Amino acid sequence: MSATGKGTICNMGAEIGATTSTFGYDESMERYLRATDRNDVADLANGIKEHLTADPECYANPEKYFDQVIEIDLSTLEPYLNGPFTPDLATPISEMKDKAKKNDWPTKVEWGLIGSCTNSSYEDLSRAASIVKDAIDKGVKAQAQFGINPGSEQVRYTAERDGLLDVFQDFDTRIFTNACGPCIGQWDREGSEKGEKNTIVHSFNRNFAKRADGNPNTHAFVGSPEMVVAAAISGKLDFNPITDTITNANGEEVKLAEPSGMELPAKGFAVDDNGYQAPAEDGSGIEVVVKPGSERLQLLDPFKPWDGKNITGAKLLIKAFGKCTTDHISMAGPWLRYRGHLDNISNNTLIGAVNAFNKETNKVKNQLDGSYGEVPATARAYKAAGVPSIVVGDSNYGEGSSREHAAMQPRHLGVVAVIVKSFARIHETNLKKQGMLGLTFANEADYDKIQEDDTFDFVDLTEFAPGKQLTLKINHADGSSEEIKLNHTYNEQQIEWFKAGSALNLIRQQAS
Repeated sequence: MSATGKGTICNMGAEIGATTSTFGYDESMERYLRATDRNDVADLANGIKEHLTADPECYANPEKYFDQVIEIDLSTLEPYLNGPFTPDLATPISEMKDKAKKNDWPTKVEWGLIGSCTNSSYEDLSRAASIVKDAIDKGVKAQAQFGINPGSEQVRYTAERDGLLDVFQDFDTRIFTNACGPCIGQWDREGSEKGEKNTIVHSFNRNFAKRADGNPNTHAFVGSPEMVVAAAISGKLDFNPITDTITNANGEEVKLAEPSGMELPAKGFAVDDNGYQAPAEDGSGIEVVVKPGSERLQLLDPFKPWDGKNITGAKLLIKAFGKCTTDHISMAGPWLRYRGHLDNISNNTLIGAVNAFNKETNKVKNQLDGSYGEVPATARAYKAAGVPSIVVGDSNYGEGSSREHAAMQPRHLGVVAVIVKSFARIHETNLKKQGMLGLTFANEADYDKIQEDDTFDFVDLTEFAPGKQLTLKINHADGSSEEIKLNHTYNEQQIEWFKAGSALNLIRQQAS
């Protein structure tokens, strides 16, 4: 397996909540480092390679060292498509016809998309190009629209030099820029505003509702670049390239040949301008000037440090039901124009999360006046009144990207704690870095105790310490109250982040 192939697998581990996925250093990684002009790194790695992989006894007896060992026989593994609306709902292509019918998934594929940071290496493009060329040679035309995002300018430039992009363009493929593009909804997809039910297939790393084009009815499925090409050519979600045929322009039934490609370009990588701009050697005299009234840029003010007292009187902002990814917490797409303006992008905070009490999105109760309104507006009302707020979540809360806005935005809107059954751990760390309390129910069933009109008091936050549970008093609207225990994973340094108001605040203090 190539180094970039292993990189894709590791990337997808994060998509389903893994903190780390690793492969031991091997010859494929050395080949990649040298091909990308990093011989010095390869030489250093080779000097300590015995330390860059698991110990021999781990490979010999993995059950002794790991909680769970899963073996996958690659010789029997068939292609899969994952989705819709989540990258961890996997369907073997041989079962897609029945599963799509059972779940009423649209089987007509409107778009096939390859890229952008995941599954967009030179190897990926070369294998996809081999399928496209085979289709052209056999007189087959794509039944869906097809587009690619090369993984970098180096990949794009090299692919163009080697003729791969010519193959795609001969197939009427749309070549997008070397950027996130459709993966985060940054493209002008015609007709998406109609909200029609439809299916797209892409090789991007996540496929949550509304992510690709803002349409909640777009059923996005994740697959390998090879499967994306097959879906685009056939126009069918349930097309199995191993067994199925396609009718060409002459009315003949033809099968697509098995894909082939190159792990690395035979002529090496090349690039004219990689876009890198070195920072100033001395930045002490640089002033960052932001136009007054800018909607897209905003200079940040440090978050306020903890006052050293127990947090009391906190209101429930939202009790999220079911899956709540970083896309539910901070949507991408058109919102990313505000990524440099924390206050403006905060207007999308948790608008995709499902309220456990009414099963609606972006509609929560404002305990100050009893009205129902949008999540960001309600959070702002609490903040303006000097009332802290709390978010309650379900399992694997914060699944998806490492998007720090998903932690910064609630912090900016006055959320002091996020209490869940379990975290996707990258998001949990991001909450810590922003000076928030990322906590889990010691008893997951306590999630059910949270009511819509609850107010919360932290009883022993003043004794916050590693390995010590925190006690939360839940005050119900009927006058009753109960206490529950909360777990946390904060170490000494992370507790100092909380006390200082954020990790950046602590760094600033230490540097002054």
